[in-house]
Amino acid sequence: MNENLYQLDACNLLCPMPVIETQNRVKELNVGDMLKVTCTDPGVKNDIPAWCRINGHEIISIEEDGRKIIITVQVGAD
Repeated sequence: MNENLYQLDACNLLCPMPVIETQNRVKELNVGDMLKVTCTDPGVKNDIPAWCRINGHEIISIEEDGRKIIITVQVGAD
């Protein structure tokens, strides 16, 4: 499986937009690809993991850097 790392800037977007942007980007990717989502809305720490559980994707990491929250998602077979 060939894994690629992609970036998504969802900074300054408020719920539910970071999840919608993540969902739209994941649709373009392949199983095994990684998507690093950078957000500023603290709600994403719950919202994106919940969306991943429902849709068969995996959270690899959640990091915080000042106001920024960086969530790395591995695309699953939904």
